[in-house]
Amino acid sequence: MGEKVHQQTPTTTDPSPTATTPENATPEANPTAAKNPTPETTTTEAKAAGNETAKNVTAEAKAAEKAAGETTAAENAAPDTTAAGEAAPGVTGGDRTVPDAMRVVKTAADAAAAKRATAENATGEATAAGEATAEAEGAGNVAGEAEAAEKAGGEAAVICADLIRFDTTNRGEGVAHPERPAAEYVAALLDEVGADPVIVESAPGRASVLARVAGTDPSHPAFLIHGHLDVVPADASEWTVPPFSGEVRDGCVWGRGAVDMKGSLAMTLATVRRRLREGRRTRGDLVLAFLADEECTGDYGSRYVAREHRAYFDGCAEAISESGGYSVYANGAGGAAAGTRIYPIATGERGTMWMRLTARGTAGHGSKPAPDNAVAEIAHAVSRIAAHEWPVRLTPGVHALLDGLADALGTTIDHDRLDAEAARLSGVGRLFAGTIRNSANPTRLDAGYKVNVVPGTASAEVDGRYLPDTGEEFRATIDRLLGPKVTREFINFEEAPAADPAGPTFAALADALRAEDPLARPVPYVMAGGTDAKSFNHIGIKSFGFAPLLLGPDLDYLSMFHGVDERVPLDALAFGTRVLDNFLNTR
Repeated sequence: MGEKVHQQTPTTTDPSPTATTPENATPEANPTAAKNPTPETTTTEAKAAGNETAKNVTAEAKAAEKAAGETTAAENAAPDTTAAGEAAPGVTGGDRTVPDAMRVVKTAADAAAAKRATAENATGEATAAGEATAEAEGAGNVAGEAEAAEKAGGEAAVICADLIRFDTTNRGEGVAHPERPAAEYVAALLDEVGADPVIVESAPGRASVLARVAGTDPSHPAFLIHGHLDVVPADASEWTVPPFSGEVRDGCVWGRGAVDMKGSLAMTLATVRRRLREGRRTRGDLVLAFLADEECTGDYGSRYVAREHRAYFDGCAEAISESGGYSVYANGAGGAAAGTRIYPIATGERGTMWMRLTARGTAGHGSKPAPDNAVAEIAHAVSRIAAHEWPVRLTPGVHALLDGLADALGTTIDHDRLDAEAARLSGVGRLFAGTIRNSANPTRLDAGYKVNVVPGTASAEVDGRYLPDTGEEFRATIDRLLGPKVTREFINFEEAPAADPAGPTFAALADALRAEDPLARPVPYVMAGGTDAKSFNHIGIKSFGFAPLLLGPDLDYLSMFHGVDERVPLDALAFGTRVLDNFLNTR
């Protein structure tokens, strides 16, 4: 059984951070007031307006003014807010230090100030004619909504920095820093807003968090949002900043997991927390899963919860998770399409065949002839695999991507020369360059124990990925390349999952993006890599890759997955929380 969480502050040990309570971590101390400012107007002020209608107008004007004041006060007070300061390292500016993550609230201050001006103008009009009450009320409501949305974006930045500071490195094969401290932090954030989370462990320290938030209509299908708490290793000597610092600089949160995928988790948490604070629930149940072990096989995470805690996912047919919904610029398209923002929404991914290859020969002295040399056999096999040119295979998912790109860019894409087309289209071309064929990359070699001894065995490991409906062809090709003296076994085998790019959920995801970016051109695409979607596919849940971010054209986002100097912009996190909120309104 899982462990219930009851308003406890998670305990952690160095080097992980002390998990802050959500109130201490948020930019503003009073979210309720920010959400619903209701200052009262005095009788004298109403009489001075010369019209009873002006009382309502003035109240809305003061409400907007107070919202702007509270937001500005939160920004100015940030240096004195210990938890916020700890969550986001400061940068020096002028004669004071301001936590960089708190700067996202400036947008809310500007928005509220603009709405305040609108409301004040409406007050004057009402004093003269009493006709602007509705306009002022609308201005006040919009100011409150804008401020609440920007607050959620600021909270996402703080949560992202906090999560990065938990070192959840997963080296694979059961060797990992425990996800438990990060899971406790996530559970505390959910528990604070009444999401009733549980922590489940597949092995000591290998923890995941599950929650099921009741919707308003028990007969409506439930919906799943899943993501992973673990990260791949990072070599600090290669980084500009310490990879587990969660440092904020140049408008970004830096650290291992900022992209894959603690930034996405932070957006989900901030969005869900805002909605529950405001009493807004999805129509169907909302299921949340923050998982261990995605960076290996999922045995300690998604596979475990899908098998042992299946009831949490009852009624779920669809889900969203990582690796999609971010902007890519069509810089290589030319003409009117140059600068077009493409948003790939993942509707599938290639299947996984991780293999261990073994060659067996005759052990002997290194100075003697060795016609049956295991090292030579494994080297030849690996060389044949690496040199193999896999043929292009246009699956329905990739075909849909190419059609969507051609339409969005106003160009034609020659299906007979897709490698050249990928190069021509630059960043956009990378969306299909890795998914038009199968691949097999040798990643590890292991043989011998002394230079003058010919070993009896040698092994290699290969990361194989195959497109939907090409699994048998892939295996047959590998076996032919291995030759008769090398055997293979699967380290990990997963079928290629797929979701519907023409269904209502894809349309809702696309609409949620366009609501925040009118220039967005969403397209379906197939991921070259893999995610926990494969585990949930086994229990009938189809996942879309959707972690929405509006990025600048100079940020090479795709190269940051498992790369050096991983980082995510603060304003992109704020954008993502708004998009997720829009989408959840449709569930």
